[in-house]
Amino acid sequence: MSKVRFALAFLRNTWRGLTSMRTALVLLFLLAMAALPGALIPQRSLNPPQVDKYFQDYPEIAPVLDKIGVFEVFSSVWFAAIYVLLFISLIGCLLPRCLEYYRQLRGRPVRTPKNLRRMPHHAEATVDGTPDEVLAAARRRLRGWRKEEHTDDEGRRSISAEHGYLRELGNLIFHFALVGLLVGVAGGKLYGYEGQVIVLADGSEFCNSGTYNYDAFRAGLRVDGTNLSPLCVRVNDLKVTYQPTGQAESYRVGMEYQSGRDLQNNQWRPYELQVNHPLRTAGDRIYLTDVGYAPTFTVTWPDGQHRTSTVQWQPMDPTTKLSQGATKFDQPGVTDEVQRRRTQLAVTGLFAPTAAYDGTVLSSQFPDLLDPAVAVDVLRGDLGLDSGRGQSIFGVDQKMAESGRLQRVARQNLRVDEQIRLDDGTTIHFDGVERWANLQVSHDPFQPFVLGAAIAVIFGIGASLSIKRRRIWVRVAEHPETGEGGSARTVVEVGGLARTDQAGYGEEFITVAEDLLGTDGSDPAPSGVASVRGRNS
Repeated sequence: MSKVRFALAFLRNTWRGLTSMRTALVLLFLLAMAALPGALIPQRSLNPPQVDKYFQDYPEIAPVLDKIGVFEVFSSVWFAAIYVLLFISLIGCLLPRCLEYYRQLRGRPVRTPKNLRRMPHHAEATVDGTPDEVLAAARRRLRGWRKEEHTDDEGRRSISAEHGYLRELGNLIFHFALVGLLVGVAGGKLYGYEGQVIVLADGSEFCNSGTYNYDAFRAGLRVDGTNLSPLCVRVNDLKVTYQPTGQAESYRVGMEYQSGRDLQNNQWRPYELQVNHPLRTAGDRIYLTDVGYAPTFTVTWPDGQHRTSTVQWQPMDPTTKLSQGATKFDQPGVTDEVQRRRTQLAVTGLFAPTAAYDGTVLSSQFPDLLDPAVAVDVLRGDLGLDSGRGQSIFGVDQKMAESGRLQRVARQNLRVDEQIRLDDGTTIHFDGVERWANLQVSHDPFQPFVLGAAIAVIFGIGASLSIKRRRIWVRVAEHPETGEGGSARTVVEVGGLARTDQAGYGEEFITVAEDLLGTDGSDPAPSGVASVRGRNS
């Protein structure tokens, strides 16, 4: 029996500690600290190449960080543990506070203290008028306050009033909105997805019909990629404005899109996509995240057959848009698999939108298309496309080059309309350049919920900080002496107490006391109450 009691006591104390506001604040601080690595260190879900580069730059510490999940912070066990504990702690400490607030709403203002002079704020005066008239004026002045009238043992009548109950309501709204934010973020991770795709600005189209259409895709835990929002986009042109320093001034993508009934009617709607001005359709958001160039090459074989290919190349320098890439070709008409693998071609190298040379070494001096040129290596042999191993669109399989199955057969710098002739008579012509836009499609069904919770957070904390919880008591007693002409006189005593240590209640109390006592400000209260007038006692 003692073991059961010990276990129950342990569980009770653990629950009390977990659901205390202090614990919730500590967990909130830990959650913020745990999110810092996700902002400072590259994450696999967002930028795998940067993670690989981190391993190359820091080969000793990177494996240690990888074991503790630093490269996958937001999906790690320890981050999820803090997240869940914070959620439980907030719910556990908010429910009792809701019950307490409900009891406060149903309760009555406290009775008038016997000695109001002990209150932090106090004023007293004798005014002309009967106690009934003074109390009637006090009721009018305290309209909107929760009031309760009492009569003490000495026959003195008083009003107890309390104001500022919305302060605690704002506090509760703030904390529940914080819980709502946690729910919204978690829901977005479960049911949201995010994909990136490069689309050439030559009228090329992209449809959100499956994950295979994306260059990179990150799905929520409850998303399998088979029920994506139906939409299509067509990128017609891309206009980029650069400053003289080479810094981009504006990106404008002229595009068309379809969603909903437009897909059935084949109707395209125009839209100009800009940075930070996403297209919102079908419950998704389409962002413009980057731009670049795609050189066009035409390969003509000795038998007269030719193929043209435009493939995006990867920017290496965001300032000058110097890019690297690889455009790969299969010789048409070759049915023998062994022969086909021996004759594959790859045009690899650098592309400069505004060429600058140091001898024969190509670089770029400006990001716009002022003088495009390429420095290419032509590789011939087995590209490894049928090996079953994935390879980057921006490069070739280096294992094939190391094994000798892929060899360099030419190297040359080319401007537009120039060509290379290989030893077997094959020519490679540099036709020109197309622009491409990197589009990010984001789906988060909980985004409106998160927005509403964020607004509620601001409203709740604003109410909690601006509203003051305060109490005021007004006690009246008939004065034994009469005034001029035999009029009745009343002793009025006012006391005040602020339940929160905030500046400003002193001024408010003085204003209320001035209206109730009708003094001129020498004591804490000038001016009279309605028809009641008086002077200091």
